[in-house]
Amino acid sequence: MSNLSNSLKASKRSIEQSRLSTLGRAFVAGGYTMYPVLLILGIIGAIVAPRFATTVNFINILEQVSVLGLTTIGLTFVVLIGRLDLSLEGIVGFAPMLAAVTLVPAAAGGIGIELPAWTGLFVALGTAGLIGFFNGFMVVRVGLNPFISTLGLLVLLRGGVLIISNGRSIYSPGKALTYLGSEKLLGLPVSVLLFVLIAVVVGLLFKHHRYGRALYAIGGNEEAARAAGINVDRAIWSAFVIAALLAGLAGVFLTGRLDSAVTTQGQGIIFSAFAAAVIGGVSLGGGRGTIVGVVSGVLLIGIINNLLTLAQVPSFYVQASTGAVIVIAAVLTTLASNRSSGVRTRT
Repeated sequence: MSNLSNSLKASKRSIEQSRLSTLGRAFVAGGYTMYPVLLILGIIGAIVAPRFATTVNFINILEQVSVLGLTTIGLTFVVLIGRLDLSLEGIVGFAPMLAAVTLVPAAAGGIGIELPAWTGLFVALGTAGLIGFFNGFMVVRVGLNPFISTLGLLVLLRGGVLIISNGRSIYSPGKALTYLGSEKLLGLPVSVLLFVLIAVVVGLLFKHHRYGRALYAIGGNEEAARAAGINVDRAIWSAFVIAALLAGLAGVFLTGRLDSAVTTQGQGIIFSAFAAAVIGGVSLGGGRGTIVGVVSGVLLIGIINNLLTLAQVPSFYVQASTGAVIVIAAVLTTLASNRSSGVRTRT
């Protein structure tokens, strides 16, 4: 009788462990790994800096990360298919700058075209879309390595910003170019509302739409995706275009927040975007990642920067401290992902 009882208890424990293991895998696969860390950071922040746990500060964090968030979501489209796009950083600066110089008079730093004010947003997004189309063409049709081609374009766009602006920032380029990054709706910044909306839409696209499933399939095994009837070239091309459009919109957000298009706009954002993506569980090899995870990575970087600022940490320590936390978070995410998939890590 006791043997039967012990056997039943062992079986029950095995079932419970199996359930916990399944929940753990679902937790990691869903991109929720970093959310407990965010909760801990929030508690620490409330203790260290009382101003941290305020509605105004939370909104400020969301407004600041909306630019990085859109850039990272755009990057995720490309990384999911096993590619890279370094030019997104250049687009954040170049697209709104080109729009700005076509809107303002020559005396204010423009190039003398003085397009109607309402065209500002269309020029910025149109420019971003064309750059993304060019990236897709170079990768799909010409067959260039995406790292090399987008790196070259990044350098070109950085130089292009200085050329078209004569090295000058353009101030107050017009409402059409600054509204999204400066105005509020229902008490919240428009940029925050749009970021949340885009994140939700893209998350649903990745999870439930055949286009999202195609991106995962291409990143997982491109040849198998072709054999399954997926138009791989079209999906890759479109991913570069969407990524560029989101980076262009991020640049518009930043221009609105600053009420100007500056020559250094967006510099360094691509490294933060890669960090946020990796922290959020996006595999740089392609085929794995969720928007839920991406948002957690973006929030982690935003909260760390905000906490260090409120704690009055000297600015030259902020970047190093952020980098250290990013490395630690990336290691934790990788370990959790490997354990959930049964991969043993080297010690």
